Amino acid sequence: MRPLLLPLPGNEGAAEGIAARVDGECGRLTVRRFPDGESYVRLDAAVDGRSIVLVCTLDRPDQKLLPLLFAAAAARELGAARIGLVAPYLAYMRQDRRFEEGEAVTSRHFASLISNGVDWLVTVDPHLHRISSLGDVYPIEVRVVRAASRVAEWIAANVERPLLVGPDAESVQWVRAVAAGSSPYIVLTKVRRGDRDVEVSVPEVGRWSDHTPVLVDDIVSTARTMIETVGHLRRAGLRPPVCVGVHAILAGSAYQDLLAAGAALVATSNTIPHASNAIDLTEAIAEAVRDIVTLRES
Repeated sequence: MRPLLLPLPGNEGAAEGIAARVDGECGRLTVRRFPDGESYVRLDAAVDGRSIVLVCTLDRPDQKLLPLLFAAAAARELGAARIGLVAPYLAYMRQDRRFEEGEAVTSRHFASLISNGVDWLVTVDPHLHRISSLGDVYPIEVRVVRAASRVAEWIAANVERPLLVGPDAESVQWVRAVAAGSSPYIVLTKVRRGDRDVEVSVPEVGRWSDHTPVLVDDIVSTARTMIETVGHLRRAGLRPPVCVGVHAILAGSAYQDLLAAGAALVATSNTIPHASNAIDLTEAIAEAVRDIVTLRES
């Protein structure tokens, strides 16, 4: 039986793209709020005996989580054979330990809520810090889609003589993965002379004057790091940089601020719908869904 994809509001386009690539069928969810703020959820499709795929990217997650869990619970109660979640962006990965007494370790609590509702999860480049793998906090079956190769393809096709730039030492692994031997890359170094006196150096700046700097990061939220890095590169005499991110949180005026700071272009993947989306990961996500659904139904 074909898998049934049920998108939460705002995820219809993603669900249709995945369904077309996995020989799936798209159904509908009705989600609305009662006057008192409580959520109403209805599955507008028969789910008995079927493999269900909920599609919901989890930026701004607090308003999305309860409808998602209610949809999963209803599908289970109505006889779904198996329930999965495609969440291209996975929230609550920041607080992965207790830094101060009494803090909630929200990465684990959020993972517990999701894992109690669905049987498997597909996501794109979760922002892991002190967690070695997503399976350490999600006890369900998980598939992680890596965006680096698609980002590299987009850069190669759209940027002339690219120079990949990491803003600090923590970005080395990500920048190296995107470069993958096909593009040169550098990592900026910071020299702190005091609390408010930080100098940023661009290694061998003269060597790169005829290249286009490309700042790459996995999550662009407030964009403060990218904005500062754009300034450093411009002051060093390099061309206006292209800024590339996987997940376009771009809170508040971050997108406009980044362009105003001197970025030539901002390009992100379509894990979170945004005007900057230029890198399509639908095929890679669908491949992961196809693999996990086929494996379980074979």
